Amino acid sequence: MKEHTVNDQLTADYGNWPSPVTPRSLVEGVRGIGSLQYDEGFVYWLESRPEEAGRQTIMRWHQESGVEDILPIPFNARSQVHEYGGTSYAVHQGNIWFSQFDDQRLYRITPGAAPEPITIEGALRFVACTPDASRNRLICVREDHRDEGEPRNELVSVTMGGRDQEGEILFAQSDFISAPALSANGSKIAFVSWMHPNMPWDNTTLWSADFKQDGSLSGLTMHNSNTQESVIDPKWSDSGDLYALSDRNNWWSLYRISENTFEPISHDEDEIEIGGPMWGLGTSYYAFGQQSHVVAIMNRGGVEHLSILHLDGTGSNKLAIKDVTNIGSMVLVDDRITVVLNYANKPSELVSLNTDGTDVSVIRSTGKSASPNWSPPYQLVTFPTANGKAVAHGVYLPPTNPEVGAPAEQTPPLIVTVHGGPTSVSSPGYSLAQQFWTSRGFAILDLNYRGSTGFGREYRRALYGNWGVADVEDAVAGAKWLAEQKLADPNRLIIRGGSAGGFTVLAAHAFHNTFSAGASHYGISDLTILAEETHKFESRYLDQVIGPYPELDHVYQERSPINHLDNFKAPLIILQGLEDKVVPSNQSELIFEALKTSGVATAYVSFEGEGHGFRKAENIVHAIQAELYFYSKVLNMPVADNLPEIQIDNLEDAQQ
Repeated sequence: MKEHTVNDQLTADYGNWPSPVTPRSLVEGVRGIGSLQYDEGFVYWLESRPEEAGRQTIMRWHQESGVEDILPIPFNARSQVHEYGGTSYAVHQGNIWFSQFDDQRLYRITPGAAPEPITIEGALRFVACTPDASRNRLICVREDHRDEGEPRNELVSVTMGGRDQEGEILFAQSDFISAPALSANGSKIAFVSWMHPNMPWDNTTLWSADFKQDGSLSGLTMHNSNTQESVIDPKWSDSGDLYALSDRNNWWSLYRISENTFEPISHDEDEIEIGGPMWGLGTSYYAFGQQSHVVAIMNRGGVEHLSILHLDGTGSNKLAIKDVTNIGSMVLVDDRITVVLNYANKPSELVSLNTDGTDVSVIRSTGKSASPNWSPPYQLVTFPTANGKAVAHGVYLPPTNPEVGAPAEQTPPLIVTVHGGPTSVSSPGYSLAQQFWTSRGFAILDLNYRGSTGFGREYRRALYGNWGVADVEDAVAGAKWLAEQKLADPNRLIIRGGSAGGFTVLAAHAFHNTFSAGASHYGISDLTILAEETHKFESRYLDQVIGPYPELDHVYQERSPINHLDNFKAPLIILQGLEDKVVPSNQSELIFEALKTSGVATAYVSFEGEGHGFRKAENIVHAIQAELYFYSKVLNMPVADNLPEIQIDNLEDAQQ
């Protein structure tokens, strides 16, 4: 039902608002920018492009020559180490080395020339390579899949100009190794390692070493031993001091390190984290400036900003850059910061700025800019959960459409979005994917359940032993709380999420009746199968968030949604990439077939050639169209869009 109001604004039911944010607009001209590096006056970065089948190319920018695309089609600079990859290229004196996605070999390229492989064909993967120029080599993390059983993760060296190399092993004393860091003069190296069942945000070991004449490591020093802290992102200052981030005081913070002494670098802000979960290798959170300071990315509850930390202990200064909500990759050269800034009301930008934030110039935008009037004003919310025994957090986004309003008596349908990880964090900021929903009259709760990053180690570890319980409690509590505040329709509560978030969606359907519909994107339905089949990096993660397997097999059985089909009542759409190695497609196929048989309204949409997450433009478009179509049908909610139909099994039962 539509009608004109006094001021000529259309009135329409929530969910049925016409919107200019089309599914195609989510991918047209959109690009992702990350993994910034600097070399000889050029800033380099990785750029992902949905319209090129999700290809990741290498770009560079110079103040005089502008922006250049370095990597020719069809090359795709993307590593599969840990399945999540990380910094997949290195650059030195105009030469670039990168991991090619389809064969995982390292290639060398100079601008204008064709890439040439420098490592052997076979089951070797490389990531986070660091130039060791004085020895004419790269130092990389290598993942070796040539033998049966778990792959081996090792620190190796690869000759810069070589061919058909395997790499020479430098360190192989751990299950996992992080990105290496060389001192400015190349005389020292630092890196982090960890052992099963830990993840890199649990209990890691910081190492440093010198080099022998033959390039092997000497004087290997362990700076912390089983201290139950997450040490990440080591770096050497120009004066040769070692720094790293640690969460030993509950919040990831910067420390100066000598032997086993960790000296904190003070700052003036409370409940701040400098650091995050190391899912991709090579992520950096700070950089050294020229005047005894560092520029650091600081996170408070999912909202980030840049600050200058003074290494003499005199505190910090926040850079006040208008409307910034999140910070991406960063490099610092001659006290000029090049950084990806995410804003509240426009697409992210790669910018150059000085260290007081007053001189900002834009290098490249990640997408087309829309009117700020379409960006929902975000609200950070904290609400009670676990029967009042705890609190959880989130970002609330109201329906926002400057051209349409809803009848005064209505409250909007609410979508609770559940991030993956489960150590990720939902941050406010410009997102066309979110505006797709808010511009149509949906509200969103972007949930930061217990386990999320940005609220300290204790909050992150509150999920340990409680995955499938605490996260689900928080999703349910957040939805109900917003309904009580008259900010959501209690009869149209929707939950959607991917990966770990997809598991939360399935568990919410299996153990609660709060939600009227849901969408599981490559979610986990059977924890036992996941424990037995998942890849090395996460193969023991469940030991932390659930408990040791198979000793606690009964807990895995109890929390697996696939074992509680009788409890499923609300309609569910399932979306899955068929090449997913993190959450294999059998997880989605099992729950779909079971729900279809048990009479629950359900749909299954699968994508050839997609892994853990959808990268190709046509699949991103089809996925969101399918999801909106599904909600419109199972909730009997007309929508303004003309959508392609999908098969929904047992739809008649849901519409009665």
